Amino acid sequence: MLETIWFLLWGLIWAIYFTLDGFDFGLGTLLPFVARTDKEKRVVYNSMGPFWDGNEVWLITAGGVTFAAFPTTYAVMFSTLYTPLLLILFTLIIRAVSLEFRNKISSPSWKSFWDACLFIGSFCPALLFGVAFANIFQGIPFDANFIFQGNLLTLLNPYGLVGGILFVALFLVHGAIWLAIKSDGALHRRAKATASGLWIFLLVMAVIFLIYSWFATTLYKNYLANPVLFVLPLLTVVALLLTRFFIAGESFWKAWFASGATILTAVLFGVVGLFPNLFPSSIDPALSLTAFNSSSSQLTLTIMLGVVIVMVPIVIAYQTWAYYLFRGKVDEAMLASKESY
Repeated sequence: MLETIWFLLWGLIWAIYFTLDGFDFGLGTLLPFVARTDKEKRVVYNSMGPFWDGNEVWLITAGGVTFAAFPTTYAVMFSTLYTPLLLILFTLIIRAVSLEFRNKISSPSWKSFWDACLFIGSFCPALLFGVAFANIFQGIPFDANFIFQGNLLTLLNPYGLVGGILFVALFLVHGAIWLAIKSDGALHRRAKATASGLWIFLLVMAVIFLIYSWFATTLYKNYLANPVLFVLPLLTVVALLLTRFFIAGESFWKAWFASGATILTAVLFGVVGLFPNLFPSSIDPALSLTAFNSSSSQLTLTIMLGVVIVMVPIVIAYQTWAYYLFRGKVDEAMLASKESY
């Protein structure tokens, strides 16, 4: 029972991380395409500035949960996916540094360099997270000794790349909607048009991914065995359609929540399809690491559950307050502040 609870918590925490940090990835990736002046670029930076580091708390939590609740899975995951995970780490560091360093010197070349770093530090993690999770969905080629039988190019297979592109599309739409919320004038109009245009691309990629998953994975096995679970992909479709509806009606806060629900339910669709597997082997399904054969002791899981019940509401409370406090648009007063990016 505890293993199942922790499996669901593991999937939910990853889904929350992608929902929250997703718009940061989207904003950074969109920066070169939607922001034309230095002021507009600063609006993009300050749109994510008060939130990005708080959002990454969920990434640390997801990694911590994997390590503490499923240590064997953690060990094998970080050895077999060492290269992409290391690339994600480096690019996340680049993103953090670019946010802090861009405004230190007024030189245009200095700012352009860090703008490029922000793009790299946003696009690459978005793509690589999608590639990593898509490969987990279809199975990782590791043997009985947990040795990865492949390299980075092995992971850049067609299904993995489709998953990566889908993640990028989800985050781009999410980020464009957030920028529409936080901006005014020409940048606001550009953000709205970008969100509308990218939504069509996202719809196409979602359909391709769902169809491809039928042939490349066993994700649908749990759904066919328990048809009630199909409510999850149905919610994803509804949330995706509502996103477009609210964008058209210029109800951007509603559109952002609908977009967040799309990301949340899309990730949970894959997690529920995986159960009980956490890290399946494509070489031999019997070698797969599951919630039951790779978990910590019952005592550890019990103690950790108590910690989560206490700490997670605190994290949610302070993040909710931060979002409420900085809910307004990025205006002249914010840009003039010494604390601005």
